[in-house]
Amino acid sequence: MKCQGVTGRLKAIFRRELGIFSRRPMFLFCMIVLPVFCVVFFTSLLGGGLPTELPTGLVDEDDTQTTRTIARTLDAFQTTDFVESYPSFSEARQAMQRREIYGFFYIPKGTTEEAIANKQPRISFYTNEPYYVAGTLLMRDMLTAANMASLAMTRETLYAKGFTEDEAMAAIQPIVIESHPLKNPTLDYSVYLSNIVLPGILILLILLTTTYTIGLEWKQGTQRQWYRMAGGSVTTALAGKLLPQTVIFSLIIIFYDVYLYRFMAFPCNSGIAAMMGVGILTVLASQAFGVFLSGIFSGQMRMAMCLSSLWGILSFSLAGFTFPTSAMSPVLSSLAALFPLRHYYLLYANQALNGYPIAYAWPSVVALLLFIMLPLTVNSRYRAAFLKYRYKP
Repeated sequence: MKCQGVTGRLKAIFRRELGIFSRRPMFLFCMIVLPVFCVVFFTSLLGGGLPTELPTGLVDEDDTQTTRTIARTLDAFQTTDFVESYPSFSEARQAMQRREIYGFFYIPKGTTEEAIANKQPRISFYTNEPYYVAGTLLMRDMLTAANMASLAMTRETLYAKGFTEDEAMAAIQPIVIESHPLKNPTLDYSVYLSNIVLPGILILLILLTTTYTIGLEWKQGTQRQWYRMAGGSVTTALAGKLLPQTVIFSLIIIFYDVYLYRFMAFPCNSGIAAMMGVGILTVLASQAFGVFLSGIFSGQMRMAMCLSSLWGILSFSLAGFTFPTSAMSPVLSSLAALFPLRHYYLLYANQALNGYPIAYAWPSVVALLLFIMLPLTVNSRYRAAFLKYRYKP
C-alpha cells in the first residue's frame, strides 16, 4: 500500500508539472526548441569540417617561374585563397590591417637567383593571429608551401649537378614521414566541437531549468502544497517534479546521438547505445547537481540560477576539450572534476572515439553517480525550506 501511495503521489505531481508546462511555454522552448535549434545551428555552421578558402594575399617581388609555381602550390591548398597580389609589402600589410585578408606570403626580389647560387634566400609569411583559427590554419599551409618551395629549389640544383630523380629525392628527403591522425582522420572541426559543445549547452539548460522550476514554487508560494502532495517526502516531491524534465532531456540527448552518429556519420566506435547510456547518465547527474544547488540556497531561485549559469559556462573552459587539464594549474585541474561536462567528455573520448570498454573510464562513471547522490546531502535543508523559508525577491 505504501508503495502504491508513493506511485500515486508521483503521478499526481507529474500531472501537476505537465499543467505548469502547458501554462508556461517557456519551459518547452528551453527543453525542446532551443536544444534542437542548437544542434542544427552548430552542425550547419561547422558543416564544412574546416574553414576553407580563407582570403590571403601574395607579394611576389621576384616574379619568376619558380616563385609563380610556389604561389600556385599554395593557392591549391583547400584553406588558402589568394584573393589579391600586392606590389609591395606595405600594401599587403595595410590590407591585412583593414581585415581584407588573414595573411600574406612575401617573396622578395632575387629569391630564385640566390637559391640557385646557394645563398639561402629568405621568404616570409605573415598571419593575423588575433583571428586565431584562421591565422593558425593559414600559417600551417604557408609553412608547408615554404618547405615545399625549399625542397623544390634544392631538387632543381641537384638536377643541374647531374643527379637522377631517385638520387635527388633520396638526398632531399632521406626519411619519408607519414602522418596518421587517429579517431578524427579528416580533422573535422564539427567532430571535435559539436560532440561536446551541444551536450555542454544541454547541461547548462538542465541546470537552469531545474533550479528555476524548483525556485518557482517558493516564488509563487506553492511549495507547501507541493510538499503535501508528496506526503511530506522531499525525495518524492523532487522526483515527481523533475521526472517530466528527465524524460524530455533524455529524449533530447538520444536525438543528439542519433543525429550526430547516424545522420552526420560522426565516429562512434562504441556503438550508439553506449553513448545513449552515457548521455542519460549525464542528464540525471546534471539534474541532481541543479537540485543540490537549489538546496544549498533553500530553494531561492535567484542565487541558485546565478550559480548554475556560472557553473555551466565555466564547464566549457575547465572540461578539458578546449585546453587540456594537464596544462592547467593544479588547482584548476582538480576543480575540473566538479563539472559534469568534464566526465561526459572523458566518457565520449573513451567510448565514441576510442571504443574502449567502459571499465577504462570507470572513474568518470563513478563521478556521475556521485553527482546523482548529491541531493541526499541537502534533504534536511529542503525539509526546513518547505516548512519555514519564504521567497526573497
